[in-house]
Amino acid sequence: MKKILVYSSKTGNTKKIAESINNRIELDQFKTVKEFDVDSIATEDLIIVGGWIDKGVMNREVMELISKISNHKVAYFFTLGAYPTSMHAFDCVRNITAAFEANNNQVISHYHCQGAIDPKLMDWMKNLPKDHGHSPDQDRLNRWEDAAKHPNQEDFHAAENFANMLMKKLEELNV
Repeated sequence: MKKILVYSSKTGNTKKIAESINNRIELDQFKTVKEFDVDSIATEDLIIVGGWIDKGVMNREVMELISKISNHKVAYFFTLGAYPTSMHAFDCVRNITAAFEANNNQVISHYHCQGAIDPKLMDWMKNLPKDHGHSPDQDRLNRWEDAAKHPNQEDFHAAENFANMLMKKLEELNV
């Protein structure tokens, strides 16, 4: 079985997590979404997809890739500015899993962690009217400060554990 990891990273957070996973799994392909040819995958391949969160799902180019993957064993990972235990994070997991399963893929596992937020997005939000739903209040500013510290060594270690567990799950499935 070939193992392929494809990712998209805007600020470098997701790339760092992808590299941590790559440290633990012997991959046949390690590429960005822009470099990857979806027609190169075979039905027996495991595809690991990584991206960053935008509006409750992975970023547009990753979601376009997911829509082209069908009948595969898949795993995925993502970074997000929200806390990884937040309802938003759980909604993202549900939405991304559903996108894969809509194309008859078998989701083997997933991983997510907090990542620093794009400074341009924070600047945009800071200029929103105070009564806007995304205008920064003190809780949001605190979360942004926390997010700026991620991914960190603990997140990288957890990504490596995700990779190890993914390989164990594949062994259990006799893949």
